[in-house]
Amino acid sequence: MSLTQQRPSAVTAALAEDRLGVPSIVFFVISAAAPLMVVAGSVPTAYTVTGVIGVPFAFLMLGAIFALFAVGYVTMARHVVNAGAFYAYAAQGLGRTQGVATAWVALLAYNALQLGLYGIIGSAAEPLLVDWFGSSPPWWVIALVAWALTGVLGLLRVDVNGKILSVLLVSEIVIVLLFDLGDVTHAAAGGISFEGFTPGALFVPGVGAALATVVAGFAGIESSVVFAEESKDRHRTVPIATYLGIAIIAVLYSVSAWAQTVPTGPDGIVKASSEQGTELIFNQAAAHLGSTVSTIGSVLFVTSSIACMIAFHNTTARYIFALGREHVLPSIFGRTSARTAAPISGSLLQTVLGLIVIVVYAVSGLDPVTKMFFIFGTFGGLGLLTLLTVTSISVIAFFARDPRGETAWRTRIAPVLAILALCVIIVLTLINFDTVLGVEPDSILRWILPGIFVVAIVLGLVWGRVLKSTRPEVYANIGLGAQAVNGGAK
Repeated sequence: MSLTQQRPSAVTAALAEDRLGVPSIVFFVISAAAPLMVVAGSVPTAYTVTGVIGVPFAFLMLGAIFALFAVGYVTMARHVVNAGAFYAYAAQGLGRTQGVATAWVALLAYNALQLGLYGIIGSAAEPLLVDWFGSSPPWWVIALVAWALTGVLGLLRVDVNGKILSVLLVSEIVIVLLFDLGDVTHAAAGGISFEGFTPGALFVPGVGAALATVVAGFAGIESSVVFAEESKDRHRTVPIATYLGIAIIAVLYSVSAWAQTVPTGPDGIVKASSEQGTELIFNQAAAHLGSTVSTIGSVLFVTSSIACMIAFHNTTARYIFALGREHVLPSIFGRTSARTAAPISGSLLQTVLGLIVIVVYAVSGLDPVTKMFFIFGTFGGLGLLTLLTVTSISVIAFFARDPRGETAWRTRIAPVLAILALCVIIVLTLINFDTVLGVEPDSILRWILPGIFVVAIVLGLVWGRVLKSTRPEVYANIGLGAQAVNGGAK
């Protein structure tokens, strides 16, 4: 008998089981990565900021690195099932105290990624509203509409969210591919060039900034494991969904980044993206396919933003739930709705935080795109890189004690290679952090943001030690997931 059946009350301590198959989890993964937002926003930004035309190759290379990371990640998922994946893996690989510190970093990173999205929705919707109605409300009004929609959906069954994301995502990918086709069939006078796919086009001055800019496009590929407790046949579903998500994202982004260079030629893409920004892809579509197709793309740009909000809202709420279930956070966060099995308290907390951020930015008059979306997103992306690296280290430590029948490739070789690659990206990101943030090289902001994660790690380590000293029964269950509800491992 399930926990939901045993408890007829309004809340339970369990997520729904057997509700998500491979397609649903892939939709969550790719929706968090927000294809149209990346293709229309991050790609032109990468060309503009760095002047590097090897962006298509950068996406393929990063896809290979993330696939390498996934080897150990999904192997760990077969032995540790927990909605707070990074946190649980660090706890069981490196130790419970280190797990709590990792949890603090994860909460900061995911909240930043989720909340920052409220800053882009107004910019995405404004051109459409002006075109249709002659005017547009302030950005924060649009953001509040998206906030309310995301909050309501976050309280529904996870498979309902998956179905909504599937419709939005399929439409989004179809329009991106249509835009790509329009670009490829309207080549510049010099003909089609594949220079963007060559390593030489990437490894030039500015490569660090280029990698740091496009790496955020992969945010969300790790979320497949977060939904392991709710998936069908998780030993098969989670690995397939993870690798499939990475492959789709890497190929789609690479091809789309290259397609944007075809009408301009490799020598003209930086100038075009600098002049047109996020409108580049839609202007190309209007010229090649007509204004109707361009407008449809603009609409899907808005829905892409919303789909990304829904995906990150669900992921973040489950991290909060995982910590509440094990009493690392107050136990109220470890409860789910008996009707929908959604992590109700974590979802509501996300909704409240979103409202606070929108109100603060609206009252302060801060620019929502540069000061909210871009800075929050960059901050969250750095946190995710840190989490991926710590997780790979945790995989090695976990299986060093007991290989559990897994191969050396899965438990040592692939994780070590992933660690080396991720550390290089982190170093390059920090070196180019001023460029990525769009601030002066001597700006204190480039040091404050990474410093926040250092503070979070220290506070997490301290809180872990406090739990060990004052609440040993809670400390003993850290990282056990559903087993913690049943009194620990059997």
